[in-house]
Amino acid sequence: MRITLWIFIFLSTFSIMEFMAWFTHKYVMHGFLWSLHKDHHLKDHDSWFERNDAFFLFYAVISIICFYQWNINDVWFCLPIGLGIFAYGLAYFVVHDIFIHQRFKFFRKANNWYAKGVRRAHKIHHKHLGKTEGECFGMLLVPFKYFKR
Repeated sequence: MRITLWIFIFLSTFSIMEFMAWFTHKYVMHGFLWSLHKDHHLKDHDSWFERNDAFFLFYAVISIICFYQWNINDVWFCLPIGLGIFAYGLAYFVVHDIFIHQRFKFFRKANNWYAKGVRRAHKIHHKHLGKTEGECFGMLLVPFKYFKR
């Protein structure tokens, strides 16, 4: 029973993180912390790193707190929550930073229907250079219209 519940919590956390990424992107990154996110849209820097990279720290800290609670205080459900947050962060990094923005030169030839849709949605998001009037703030789940040709 516990392994089934553990898997359910892990998958639920991973799924909820897509909503959290959308919410954070739309209302925090394109909101009151635009000053950290705008270099990602404007490329107004010469460094490989962006101020935008600081956003991963928030969810990394939450994940670490979950691991701590599991390990030190034996709160068993914090492990699948922490791993779900970590797994989503890893997926986000692979899809956004490696696949879409090619910060590392992997997955360059991925050309299936999902890859094309995610790339198309992100390109539409980046066509808006300002804080407002953006669209498609999600990462792994994007509107179906981006999968059509």
